Amino acid sequence: MRVPGVRSFTLFLILSASAMACGKPAEETSRAVVPPPARPAEPRDSPDRPKIVVLGDSLTAGLGLAETQSFPSLLQEYADKAGYQFKVVNAGVSGDTSAGGLRRVDWALDGDVRVLVLALGANDGLRGLPVREMKSNLTAIIKRARDRKVEVVLAGMEAPPNYGQEYAAEFRNAYRDIATSERIVFIPFLLDKVAGLSAMNQGDGIHPNERGTRIVADTVWAALRPLLDRMTFSS
Repeated sequence: MRVPGVRSFTLFLILSASAMACGKPAEETSRAVVPPPARPAEPRDSPDRPKIVVLGDSLTAGLGLAETQSFPSLLQEYADKAGYQFKVVNAGVSGDTSAGGLRRVDWALDGDVRVLVLALGANDGLRGLPVREMKSNLTAIIKRARDRKVEVVLAGMEAPPNYGQEYAAEFRNAYRDIATSERIVFIPFLLDKVAGLSAMNQGDGIHPNERGTRIVADTVWAALRPLLDRMTFSS
């Protein structure tokens, strides 16, 4: 099945790869007789909330956006509105590759982490790094999460075509192979319905704008929510 938006997205990647590499390394009252009762803490302020960690690059970090506009922040908004007691942690680092994610995964999974959304590989593709290494890194990250009893959602990406159709196909299939072999929740393309559409992206043609990021959050939430339901109602 052809992923919508991939052809136009890859054209933008060709133009932007050399310059971007997916981002840079970022009442007072006068007559108050009785003070009002203290408000109960919001659920997201509770230190006991189990965590959903989103491990990614600048697409996750929200390069060019306000912190509250990143898609992990929007996932927190969705989770709170739906009544789920989870804290979403944005572990996106601009410019990061799958190897960088592997180096910091133990730190990212510190604490009571229940779900890992793994959204790495875009920079591997932009730099034309060996697919076998990316596949090995992503698999190692998943196994580290599994060792901690953490559920994993894998978000796929696309490589630019300037490295050849064979590389692009191998890159795409790596994600599918990992999801199948590890039996994890899979999002075929993180930037579905966003990639290559100027109305959905910032001026670089790669990083989603506020509108595009909302669509990315919707895509991830569609995969994440059934997992949260299963975890919530089975506990």
